[in-house]
Amino acid sequence: MKKYVCDLCGYEYDPEVGDPDNGVKPGTSFDELPDDWLCPVCGAGKEDFSEL
Repeated sequence: MKKYVCDLCGYEYDPEVGDPDNGVKPGTSFDELPDDWLCPVCGAGKEDFSEL
């Protein structure tokens, strides 16, 4: 699965890790994230992420 990086703060979303603090289980691809998911560091939306 592909990793994505926040264009605003540099946070890397790794699907193997997920975002457990925000209810996203490991193994969740970026495309499977809810549309209202936000960067856990700066609050940016999915549209502000780029594929690594």
